Amino acid sequence: MIQTSNLMYQYPGSTSISFPDIKVEAGHALLICGESGCGKTTFLHLLAGLRKPTSGQVIIKGDSITDLSSSQMDQFRGQNIGVVYQRSHFIESLSIRDNLLVSPYASNKREVKAIANRLHIRDLLYRYPNQLSEGQKQRATIARAVMNEPKLLLADEPTSALDNKNCSYVIDLLLEEAIANDAALIIVTHDDRLRSEISDCIELNAIEN
Repeated sequence: MIQTSNLMYQYPGSTSISFPDIKVEAGHALLICGESGCGKTTFLHLLAGLRKPTSGQVIIKGDSITDLSSSQMDQFRGQNIGVVYQRSHFIESLSIRDNLLVSPYASNKREVKAIANRLHIRDLLYRYPNQLSEGQKQRATIARAVMNEPKLLLADEPTSALDNKNCSYVIDLLLEEAIANDAALIIVTHDDRLRSEISDCIELNAIEN
């Protein structure tokens, strides 16, 4: 489903960073662990096509996304990738329902209700983002990420602000959604609690060159 090869990235005025090669098949989950500042979010952005690597390849469903133009990448991401960001990024003036309907893949209200039922947030649809707890926001964020039935689901520190109960609940939801969509799931985190939930784990020690 997704694999990388010789991936490197360089911020302007900085040394380049090397990332490990990974390969994750559909229906499987990978945990990428590491302390804050080790490059986890940069790695996730490379996998999502939000940044272009300095060198190397990211291959999703047999296609090298590093060869796509910005407009092609936007279209590919919309059709194949769901991202659960560390921060929710909701439109505060809209209800959760309307935030979900903003997605171009929310073709009808029935689809939103079906996903809301699956993620147990139907009773939250008419609330506004500032009326939700962190755990509720995270569930709504997951709902938005899976609206396009992605084949690759990426999550950036999805449990960092959650207590133990909600941590387990959110991870269970992510795993269930990955299975439901036959998607590869990759989570980047420094939250050691997730190690007991996902057995396949690599430590990210990005190497500066």
